[in-house]
Amino acid sequence: MPLRLYNTRTRSVEEFRPLREGEVRIYVCGLTPSAEPHLGHARSFLFFDLLRRYLRHRGYRVRYVQNVTDVDDRSIEAARASGETYDVVVARHYASFKAAMRALGVREPDAEPYATHFIPQIVEMIALLVERGHAYVAADGVYYSVATFARYGRLSNRNIDELRAGARVEVGEHKRDPLDFALWKFAKPGEPHWPSPWGEGRPGWHIECSAMSRALLDPEGEGFDIHGGGADLIFPHHENEIAQSEPLMRRPPMANLWMHGGLLLFDNRKMSKSLGNFEPLSSVLERADPQAIRLLFLQTGYRKVMNFTDEALDAAQTTLRSLRTAYRRLRERAGPVAGGSDDPALFERIEAALDDDMNTAVALAAVVDYAATHAGAHGDEAVRALRSLTRALDLLGLTPDARWESDERRVPPPDLLDRLRAALSDLRGDGLESLLHGDDPEGVVGRILELRAQARRRKDYATSDRLRAALSSAGIEVHDTGDGSTWTIAR
Repeated sequence: MPLRLYNTRTRSVEEFRPLREGEVRIYVCGLTPSAEPHLGHARSFLFFDLLRRYLRHRGYRVRYVQNVTDVDDRSIEAARASGETYDVVVARHYASFKAAMRALGVREPDAEPYATHFIPQIVEMIALLVERGHAYVAADGVYYSVATFARYGRLSNRNIDELRAGARVEVGEHKRDPLDFALWKFAKPGEPHWPSPWGEGRPGWHIECSAMSRALLDPEGEGFDIHGGGADLIFPHHENEIAQSEPLMRRPPMANLWMHGGLLLFDNRKMSKSLGNFEPLSSVLERADPQAIRLLFLQTGYRKVMNFTDEALDAAQTTLRSLRTAYRRLRERAGPVAGGSDDPALFERIEAALDDDMNTAVALAAVVDYAATHAGAHGDEAVRALRSLTRALDLLGLTPDARWESDERRVPPPDLLDRLRAALSDLRGDGLESLLHGDDPEGVVGRILELRAQARRRKDYATSDRLRAALSSAGIEVHDTGDGSTWTIAR
């Protein structure tokens, strides 16, 4: 089955065909580090990380470029408010972003261009647009003339007359048409600036991405494969990129395929500091397992609007714990895995899902089901299952690490003894009274499991069930296997 992806440009799901045999070139609009990154950023970059992983899994050579908008109105304003220079603000917030991406298992881009490092390419591109009649010099900068580009609005499926009717000219702007946008902004006092043929200034937001993608992916002007970003970038940012880029190309379109991730809501509301539901990504990562966050996003199709709640995150952490438990059981039975082949049945399910417009929910369900079904395997079957599960998890970015090797849920919480005493207070007989005075929570749990095993051997299932229920009420999950019973902390 061929890989099929939704193309915003054509508004249809279509077979993916790279422009060059065996090679895929991707440009994704990166962060504007004027403030702390949030979960909405994480969702977008986690998806494109998975897309890149899957394309490589299918045998493509992938060149992935993700830019940094390191100078714009917001970073300059943030610097003015804090009394710092714009580059200090950018460095601080971008360091936080990079740390979060590492924690979430997002691989490094093949190229990570900073806008300020491409000023010559930006100036050159603006000069060509002026020369060819698509841009003009005004009193406050250089503007792109939207009226010169007949296909404006095609990507976002918007009517240009309706757009113009709703547009307005901001105070201090000298553009000819309300839809025109700045390519170069003349310097104002205290702002960073660079030289240009039209005067000292700085680039507009949209031209940065056009110049960087052109320089790094398409110097021949024949287009590259995939341009991506969040759905909020379709208009005006990506629409403006197309308008700037395609008049200078030998063979449009700018990108053969446009991919956009859905928006993220928090408790059914758009994230906003004024609504009090804005939480920095670093804060979320302090209270939640990064892989649980990744797993949560995998459970929702990348194009869908997603509602983030603490309850959903808790459920994702439960699923992650189940995966880790199954992985550890296989490790115990399989030992070190070297060589061997994968289970084709698992990867057929995963690939069928991801080929269907990157249906991560179905792909994840296949992995979870496989882990649960094969956790009790032995011998060669365990070796094959462990190898297959490990590779599948890595494909999804849930790469097993030290957290998968040891059960962190066996670390007892400080109040576990109190929980056990409360749970056992109504039970009598079989030595349970003495357990109430123990001081070793793990020993108490172990003794209860021994008593439960004895009850099961004598077919006293009522006592067995009561003991299990008591442990459950104390927050202990019991896992019965053919080799005996194990336990983990449920909460």
